[in-house]
Amino acid sequence: MKQTAQSYKALADETRLRILALLLSEGELCVCDIIASLKLPQSTISRHLAYLRKTDWVNDRRNGLWIYYSLRSGDDRQKELISVLKKQLLTTRVSIEDCALLASFGNEERCG
Repeated sequence: MKQTAQSYKALADETRLRILALLLSEGELCVCDIIASLKLPQSTISRHLAYLRKTDWVNDRRNGLWIYYSLRSGDDRQKELISVLKKQLLTTRVSIEDCALLASFGNEERCG
């Protein structure tokens, strides 16, 4: 039960929800693209990504200098929550603005 509580607690933060919304929209993102999209310091984004990784919401992979994050395809409970999050998060004004800012970056401006 403790792990389930931690998983839900991870959703109780606006920055983590914004990160999840970007990942729901894009599938996989480099950490530097998340930083640029949310306009938050690297240390803040890294701390939230570490929390999401610890609570099994995201996976990470290294490709050269870059670290990419994607949503973890978890158990049935988590898949249901991801479905709800997708419906709810991607329609919020903040998420729409975050995704639009990310989309406005040209390929040459993205780090990956």
